[in-house]
Amino acid sequence: MTEPVVEAIDIVKWLGKGAAQVQALKGISLALRGGELTLLMGPSGSGKTTLLSILGCMLTPTGGTVRMRGRLTEGAGPEELAKLRREHVGFVFQSYHLFPTLTATDNVRLALDVRGENSARAIAKSKDALAMVGLAGKVNAFPLELSGGEQQRVAIARAIVGEPSAVLADEPTASLDGESGNAIMTLLAEIARDSSRGVLVVAHDPRILRFADRVVHIEDGCIIREERGDAALKKDQGECAAHDHDDKPDRVEN
Repeated sequence: MTEPVVEAIDIVKWLGKGAAQVQALKGISLALRGGELTLLMGPSGSGKTTLLSILGCMLTPTGGTVRMRGRLTEGAGPEELAKLRREHVGFVFQSYHLFPTLTATDNVRLALDVRGENSARAIAKSKDALAMVGLAGKVNAFPLELSGGEQQRVAIARAIVGEPSAVLADEPTASLDGESGNAIMTLLAEIARDSSRGVLVVAHDPRILRFADRVVHIEDGCIIREERGDAALKKDQGECAAHDHDDKPDRVEN
């Protein structure tokens, strides 16, 4: 089995203070491996986004540690964590986080700027990343000139332009219609085929189960089960079929 690109080990996270303090994560361990799209599913407040933020070194755990490409983050300072994020993590968010006054190319290039890459080569790499997500003809477009699905593609291009070890996507289809959402998940699944890169998608929509190699279920800060993507899909389809059968009216005999 391949070495995880990023791994959470016995993660505990408390949020808030005093009487408002809550335990968001309760000793969670999760490994993200290259060549795999992992879907992290759970209801609102289950700890999904908190875990994603810790895996991406945006939040530090109260207990436990993260291993990024073999390096433990325990004891790392803010600058060291920022360096790990720049070198190994690409983020995709629900709300795109694009700068409205920058073109698609310049929005993507920001991910290289923070790494000190600001040459003509950085512009070329940004345009190449846009071409990879199907936006070769939109390199000079501004966000307001793009559809929601196209804006999310720009965000994905920005996430992968630096060739990260892990792509972490937080509800990437939540603001999109069904067709655009499927297109985005197809793209993320293609990105996950790279054996050097793992993709984690946080979601609660069962319609995207078919894109997952692995499905991890989280509730109340604990991982309650894990299954392969095809098994999760079959289970969901079976439940839907049973629900449809229950909704049918009983036959009336004459």
